[in-house]
Amino acid sequence: MSTSNSIRGGIKWLLTGSLGGQILQFAFGIALARLLVPEDFGFIVTIQIFTGFVGLVSGGGMGQALVQSHVASEHDFDVVFTAQLIIGALIFGGFYLCAPLIANAFGNPLYTGLVRVSAISFLLRPFVNTRASWLHREMRFKERSIIGLVVAAITGLASIVMAIAGAGPWSLILSGILGSLITLVMLDRVSERKPQLRLDYAVAQRFGAYGIKVSLNDLASYATKQASNTIISQTAGPSAVGLFNKGESLAWLPFSTLSASVYEAVFRAMSKAQDRPDEVKYLFYRMITLMVVYTMPVYIGLVWMAEPFMLFVYGERWLPSADPLRIVSLAGLFICIGHPCGAVLAAMNRLGREVWIHVSQGIVVALICYFSLKTWGIVGAAWGVFAGIAYSTPVMYYLATRCFPASLSDLTRALLPGLKLNLILIVALAIVHVTLPSDWREARPALYMLLAGGVSGLAYLAAFLFLPAPALADEALRWRRVLKLSS
Repeated sequence: MSTSNSIRGGIKWLLTGSLGGQILQFAFGIALARLLVPEDFGFIVTIQIFTGFVGLVSGGGMGQALVQSHVASEHDFDVVFTAQLIIGALIFGGFYLCAPLIANAFGNPLYTGLVRVSAISFLLRPFVNTRASWLHREMRFKERSIIGLVVAAITGLASIVMAIAGAGPWSLILSGILGSLITLVMLDRVSERKPQLRLDYAVAQRFGAYGIKVSLNDLASYATKQASNTIISQTAGPSAVGLFNKGESLAWLPFSTLSASVYEAVFRAMSKAQDRPDEVKYLFYRMITLMVVYTMPVYIGLVWMAEPFMLFVYGERWLPSADPLRIVSLAGLFICIGHPCGAVLAAMNRLGREVWIHVSQGIVVALICYFSLKTWGIVGAAWGVFAGIAYSTPVMYYLATRCFPASLSDLTRALLPGLKLNLILIVALAIVHVTLPSDWREARPALYMLLAGGVSGLAYLAAFLFLPAPALADEALRWRRVLKLSS
């Protein structure tokens, strides 16, 4: 199979799994938002500040090192599994002992039990990660996607049942543990990797050298994303952080659904071609073009319809989340450029330089959030997140384009096809908006979204299929054939 067909097939399955998973998560999230209160979500977000941060260390980045490496034997996988298991056990013990301190810091004894149970996941991750890394390396994304969909459905239903039973934040914690157990069982059935305990310092050092860069980069990136949640949690409490996190997480949906799926397949392809810079350059700019085409319409829709969306889907008590949703979604174009840059730096083993970008980005986010929170509330925190993304993207682009010859005209050519299509979308939205009665956004949010989103979406689709730029001609033809509009 050619590289392009392999990438396309991988992306197809990754998108299927990611999109299906996000639809399930979104549907279950609506139900949970109706059953739980913002404070319940705030508890979980606060815990994830700690467990998520440490979780990036638990794998040591060695799983991604196995994917990136030209050669990785069964012996190598066993050594990585052993190292991750030792680290995971130490982390579980640390959280178990420190849970009361976390509870005291946030003034609520409930955190003690929540943290201890949540930490069980660190004992399960090595068993899951090793098998998942093997499937990723083999580009067997079909199995990963199917497993993800099954687990998302089961855990979502379990969390709803527990929420109805009055479990509160426990419904979210326990369903997560259940999901890890089910994932492990299903991966064990499809993966040929049966990890064994094996110690080898030389192998651990070889994969750890790259893994440390991955971990440091992930830690810096995670700290940046959690800076706003941490400040809001300490300053305004769990209810405010729940409202902010709901809006911000929805703004990242296009990224986690579409962009992350493309990243996984393209990263592996770039890793294979890391000694062929021209091929990496082509994949980089092609990824930017397609991300602008496929994800920018969603970002624009979220910016345009944030209030009616939150009002109709989640209810009036979640309406304050509309402002973070809109503001972070405004950074959509930056995300479409910055994420491919990360794939290049990871594939070409340039992650050490990216760490400092995320560190400085986190400082920008934290400073703006801290000084604007008391005056503008979660709106000010959202602008801090936007400013951090806008700051880091140009620097990331500069570093990525040091890996191959590039010019500003290359970026312009990559962006223009999608930007032209998205301009059509904005014009269609504006026309529908001025045509509809002025009070429909608040009085009839569902009908407003249906008409505005439906008409503008059809206009965008028609332009993409029948008026594509030359760079999108093959992509449009492929979709016309899928939709039986062309032979």
